[in-house]
Amino acid sequence: MHDPFEESLRDLLKSHTTTHDDDATLGRVLKTANRQVGVGDLFSLMGHCIEALMIALNNGSAHVTPVSRTSSPRSADKAD
Repeated sequence: MHDPFEESLRDLLKSHTTTHDDDATLGRVLKTANRQVGVGDLFSLMGHCIEALMIALNNGSAHVTPVSRTSSPRSADKAD
């Protein structure tokens, strides 16, 4: 299965520098991984906010129905 996240991490680990520094390589890999996971978390948070908004709109829509304010003939007969 093709996973672009895994491939990017492998490419970062395979990149060769003249002075190979494991700490720097690990730092780059972790920084990239944290950035990609953070973006996924933001999209997940936005999805949950939209879901909550849709639930609130659905539950509140029954309370916003228009009310007719015309007087009915029965209410005019009460004074008789």
